[in-house]
Amino acid sequence: MNFEWLEKEEVFRGRAFAVDKVKVRLPDGRTTTYDCVKHSGAVTIVPVDDQNRIIFVNQYRMGSKGMLMELPAGTLEENEDPTICAEREIREETGMAAKHVTKLGEFFLAPGYSSEYMHVYLMTGLYPAPLKHDDDEFLQTQAIPVSEVWEMVRSNQIHDGKTLACLFLAMDHLKNAA
Repeated sequence: MNFEWLEKEEVFRGRAFAVDKVKVRLPDGRTTTYDCVKHSGAVTIVPVDDQNRIIFVNQYRMGSKGMLMELPAGTLEENEDPTICAEREIREETGMAAKHVTKLGEFFLAPGYSSEYMHVYLMTGLYPAPLKHDDDEFLQTQAIPVSEVWEMVRSNQIHDGKTLACLFLAMDHLKNAA
């Protein structure tokens, strides 16, 4: 099937993303208009400490109008290497750095309306190495044993989609830790 982008106009630019209005020719020849959120991409980290606990962050999220427990994550700077971003973000959000960094995978976060592409990393061998977090971030960390995390997933206690997807990608690496 062929979808052809005919026109694109940026209609909004914010701090974290922009929005394009895109005119598209559909496979049957008709045209329609879509809104597309342009995002530079992001990283999510599955940090596992030496006691086989996953370190989560609790933070306020506008979309949920409340606090969410999620894995540490952050937005890529323009042309930034995702591994470098992940190494910075874990330090900013948890105060820890990692001796071992393993790329677990990549995925589109919400391709129906956004270009955001997520890079996922497992980080182990954690040690203290804090960096100042962003001024608008008010984070609380929480270390949860891997076995409890799987129970939280099964009982619908984790509501952040990227966290659930990243835990799935980390599953084989975490089996021995459960």
